[in-house]
Amino acid sequence: MVNKVKMRSWRFIDSPAASAQWNMAVDEALLYTFKEEDLPILRLYKWKKPSLSFGRFSKPKETLDWEKIRTEDIPYVRRITGGGILVHSNDISYSLIVPRSFIKNKGVKEGYRELCAFLIRLYENLGINADFAYDLQLPQSQSPVCLAGTEAYDIMTDGRKIGGNAQRHTHHALLQHGTIPLTIDHERFEKLFLGDSGLSEAATLKETNSRLTAAALKKEIIKAFSDIFDTIITEEPLRDEEQILAQKLFDKKYSQERWNVHAEHNL
Repeated sequence: MVNKVKMRSWRFIDSPAASAQWNMAVDEALLYTFKEEDLPILRLYKWKKPSLSFGRFSKPKETLDWEKIRTEDIPYVRRITGGGILVHSNDISYSLIVPRSFIKNKGVKEGYRELCAFLIRLYENLGINADFAYDLQLPQSQSPVCLAGTEAYDIMTDGRKIGGNAQRHTHHALLQHGTIPLTIDHERFEKLFLGDSGLSEAATLKETNSRLTAAALKKEIIKAFSDIFDTIITEEPLRDEEQILAQKLFDKKYSQERWNVHAEHNL
């Protein structure tokens, strides 16, 4: 069992399902409008259509069949965090924004452990035995596809990866986000990769709880989160300044091929 982490109240943003580009624009807007005195943020969201997202420095042009992506009309977006290619279909994604003081004097692993503890609790509550890869002393493996590789901070169950998390730091705040998969649409996604995607090796929640719905999963996430952080979360929609910056980022960055495909980082 994971230990509780005491933290002050959290702000909860329950975002409606949106496009891949808007989801990432909102994440970046929340990060760059966050002030040290603000409440830390938990945001939950879904993807309106089956989509792909790419890590900031990943090279999707070398891994994906772009003709099939365009034929299938699969949306895609580049994240400002690390990692490889992620698939999004029947899942719930989360984002955390916390002040840098939260990780002050903490190592990378300790910071990940505390911020991911609610995920371990979530899986435990759903009857899934989950552990961090580094606790299991699993060897790290590289892959351009997130669910096919294993990094120290990934969450594993029965030797299979069920979740990964990525971060972006600024001088005053930290963004961490990840995806909690109910199912993976293998038929839709596997044909988009030039080689073996490795998606068949990834674990999903539906394998152990076939009746779990997205709405029920959201409630379970909030329950596990409130328990681990020993806090009460207060729901609040996007603020005007966040909405304005998200729209600007959407228009000038996340809707642009220069960012999504070519990773021109000055956008």
